[in-house]
Amino acid sequence: MIDTAAITARFETLSPILDEKERRLVAANEARVAGHGGVAAVSRATGMARSTIGRGLADLRAGAEQLGNRVRRRGGGSKPAIETQPGLLEALNELVQSSIRGDPEAALLWVSKSQRHLSAALAERGFIAGQKLVGRLLHRLGFSLQANSKTREGASHPDRNAQFEHINAEVKVFQAAGEPVISVDTKKKELVGDFKNGGRELRPKGQPEPVQVHDFPIAGLGKAVPYGIYDVADNVGWVNLGISHDTASFAVESIRRWWYELGAKRYPTATRLLINADCGGSNGARLRLWKKELQVLADELGIAITVSHLPPGTSKWNKIEHRLFAFITQNWRGKPLVSYQTIVQLIGNTTTGKGLTVACRLDETVYEKGIKVSKAEMAALNIKTADFHGEWNYTITSRQPDG
Repeated sequence: MIDTAAITARFETLSPILDEKERRLVAANEARVAGHGGVAAVSRATGMARSTIGRGLADLRAGAEQLGNRVRRRGGGSKPAIETQPGLLEALNELVQSSIRGDPEAALLWVSKSQRHLSAALAERGFIAGQKLVGRLLHRLGFSLQANSKTREGASHPDRNAQFEHINAEVKVFQAAGEPVISVDTKKKELVGDFKNGGRELRPKGQPEPVQVHDFPIAGLGKAVPYGIYDVADNVGWVNLGISHDTASFAVESIRRWWYELGAKRYPTATRLLINADCGGSNGARLRLWKKELQVLADELGIAITVSHLPPGTSKWNKIEHRLFAFITQNWRGKPLVSYQTIVQLIGNTTTGKGLTVACRLDETVYEKGIKVSKAEMAALNIKTADFHGEWNYTITSRQPDG
């Protein structure tokens, strides 16, 4: 007669200090000692499945050398959540896109929404994901979690988050209709010449690239003004490299050149264009010249141009910063920008493992500063402001008659 009570007592004493494999082996040893009917008796005494005890007996017969350190058999354990819940990873990525923050040139991005809130938002979409699982998935997506804090980006506008949600909604509508969406901005101006450029590159030991001691503009070279256009859906960048002033005329001309070289080919049936831009700079929300030049462009192309500005103090949130400019900076790190042609080539050779391609052209036009736009000229614009923050969101349509 097998004493199942004794087996239960011994197993309960050892179980808390054993891992899964060790519990399986102890149960199997009890069954082997008990002899005929031992597997069934130990199963009743321990609650362990007969098949598990059977595997333990097989392990004991195989010997210690063949067991190794594996606790479970291959393929054992629960399947990953992203397999049992298709679309979970994509849904989490979509949720955090509206709150991406941090240094755009860092390899690791971070999000301002808490894991608890993200978990709750996923639950609203029908997914089951606790805070710890959300944390692991964020790491898999290339994010780390940071606490909310004020930064030196400027005062936080009360409608900051609402504006980002508005932008995301607009982007989805345009992309669903197959219409182009671009993110635009001017990259930091660069001195042209043999000046020190941040970062390092491989060179023979003890042979650093000689550069100027002081960063004073060299006569005849001046500065490079890179204005970028990033196609959000196509993951393609285009940079208009100016040689004079970063004005609204220069900004719109850059968009015009992008359209004729890339945009029109990529979107031959487009009727609308969505531009995401910062609130300041040459494409600022308050610049009259920016809107006047966009009106000229809308008339010329015969399409409606919608602009959604990022709220004040959030320039680093612009997609072009961390999807285009950051990689351009990495590509030319440690290389003196000795000529405009060198800069064009370095920008044009920028690529990423995720398929980013970049084209760059030199714009030798000299753009005049200080151009004034009268109230009468503004009144003549065919511009419609949105109900939500019309100063940030507006559409300029062609003044040319249809057909």
